[in-house]
Amino acid sequence: MPRPIRARIHLDAVRHNYRQAKTLAPGAQALAVVKANAYGHGAVVVARALADEADGFAVAYLEEAMELRESGIRAPILLLDGVFSPDEMTILDRAGLTPVIHSRLQLDWLLDARPKRPLDCWLKMDSGMHRMGFAPEDFAAAYAELADCPHVRGLVLMSHFARADEPDHDYTEQQMRVFEQATADMRAPRSLSNSAAVLAWPRAHGDWTRPGIMLYGASPLGDEHPSAATLRPAMTLESALISVRDLDAGEPVGYGGRFVCKRPTCVGVAAVGYADGYPRHAPDGTPVAVRGRMTRIIGRVSMDLVTLDLTGIENAAIGDPVELWGVQVSANAVAEASGTIAYQLFTNINRRVPLVYEDG
Repeated sequence: MPRPIRARIHLDAVRHNYRQAKTLAPGAQALAVVKANAYGHGAVVVARALADEADGFAVAYLEEAMELRESGIRAPILLLDGVFSPDEMTILDRAGLTPVIHSRLQLDWLLDARPKRPLDCWLKMDSGMHRMGFAPEDFAAAYAELADCPHVRGLVLMSHFARADEPDHDYTEQQMRVFEQATADMRAPRSLSNSAAVLAWPRAHGDWTRPGIMLYGASPLGDEHPSAATLRPAMTLESALISVRDLDAGEPVGYGGRFVCKRPTCVGVAAVGYADGYPRHAPDGTPVAVRGRMTRIIGRVSMDLVTLDLTGIENAAIGDPVELWGVQVSANAVAEASGTIAYQLFTNINRRVPLVYEDG
């Protein structure tokens, strides 16, 4: 019998969340961000599930894009990191991909290229993230060079927000002002909105949005924000109990005896651990569900196992289902307890965990 752990991927939820992104930004096109293997959900399967309605897809780099192309995805695909060498321009041309241009070197590679057909590209401004992109004062010159290039067909102007997941902070407004002032005289579509901006900053929606984490059912604004209720979890990480035992008050549980029973405690063991991608630093009290009942983790997470408080769950038995996150247990809640974010939970899922796809 196989080890009882799997990640169920709800493709209908992915489509629902994509449609929600489109509803929130009416009139804008939306690139479904499927980088990092669709945030651990399986890029090819997710892209195929969205193929009939997505305006396009976004990935980080060329290899991710080619995986989609080779699986039959024909929609536009944007390379968010652009290309890493001039040789990649040839592959990009052949596959009909769209690069982001965020540096002088990448701009020179594109201008020097001799593609067989005109290329689309996105030009990135550093409006305040200070990670990648042309400085506002250099942006007009880069735009002019691309606009004059005979083998550039379409051009989109973009930037990326540093604090869009903080709706009460004015830094996003500052970034928008910087971007708007620097591009005021440029005639080209705009793209500013990641998931957080789609959900919380309507003025930033522009011509293209780039929903990422929201496609997978986690609000970057947290579970308390109203946006969380509009999204549907796309991954349920689940396992089962493989051990049930009763311990007396005063008995320690797990490595280092971090948790000590304050009362007689029924302790369960589920077949999941940090080697599967569950956060090793999840503290005592991290939420989990057993047979549909909410309970908590107790003791340190082990490589392949995690210990749970079964007190109050009547007749708990080996084989009972355990949900680590998903429909009942919020991935955001697990991430917050563990000092990380839902993005990392999803992308840390190990390849030894089977992905089981459900549609409808």
